[in-house]
Amino acid sequence: MFMGEYNHTIDAKGRLIIPSRFREALGDEFVVTRGMDGCLFVYDGPEWQAFEEKLRGLPMIDKEARQFTRFFLAGAASVEVDKQGRILLPGVLREFADITKDVVLVGVGSRVEIWSKDRWEGTVTCQDMEEISRHMIDLGISF
Repeated sequence: MFMGEYNHTIDAKGRLIIPSRFREALGDEFVVTRGMDGCLFVYDGPEWQAFEEKLRGLPMIDKEARQFTRFFLAGAASVEVDKQGRILLPGVLREFADITKDVVLVGVGSRVEIWSKDRWEGTVTCQDMEEISRHMIDLGISF
């Protein structure tokens, strides 16, 4: 399970250091794709395969299902960790997530999210959490 928040920078060549805690779970090769809310999603091999299976199960006749599948698969890239613990983030993904220098990597259970620091700041405030918590109760999560 991925958790925690790590601040890093991306170099001029588009290389990003992956925190060692995340590298241990992700392995030497994993998938980065477009995510929700303007970030990137990072999946290890088994999680990506499970996600792909779910996408394959969507009905091709449904336009929204096709768009949803395209969104995630067209932007997906398999990346490898180099000896310095870095990956090369493809330009199309950096552009999508507006990543230019400062980056925040966030563990969110079954995946890692990569955010530009500017987008990450203020994504969820303490004020938001009260209303969000009420909605989570409707989904069966209570404290």
